[in-house]
Amino acid sequence: MAFFDYLKFDGTALPLPDSYEVSLSAVEADSSGETEAGTTQRDVVRQGVVNISVAFSVTAKWLKALTGYSKEDKLAVEYFDTETAEMKSTEMYIEGFKAKLEKDTSYKGLWTVSFTLKEF
Repeated sequence: MAFFDYLKFDGTALPLPDSYEVSLSAVEADSSGETEAGTTQRDVVRQGVVNISVAFSVTAKWLKALTGYSKEDKLAVEYFDTETAEMKSTEMYIEGFKAKLEKDTSYKGLWTVSFTLKEF
């Protein structure tokens, strides 16, 4: 059975993630905040900025590839958009990259890799 591709980096399909969480946020201008009268003022510059938290269980081969991607300034990312239930393309970068050895094997271990993708 073939699995669905949730993420692609530069056209390369990534392994099936253990977890995949999409959050949307807004970018506010510096003029946002509390006024002298005590009311809140929001000056939204951009709505719906995508952040994706993801975790994988991978072999050393994928650990090496994902570590390489984490050092890139910008990635062309195709991701599963929860709003449309379809794949969507955008430019993102990786933040908070973590790699943890779960089990030592004869193939250089089983690793848990997690990070957050942030949209430009």
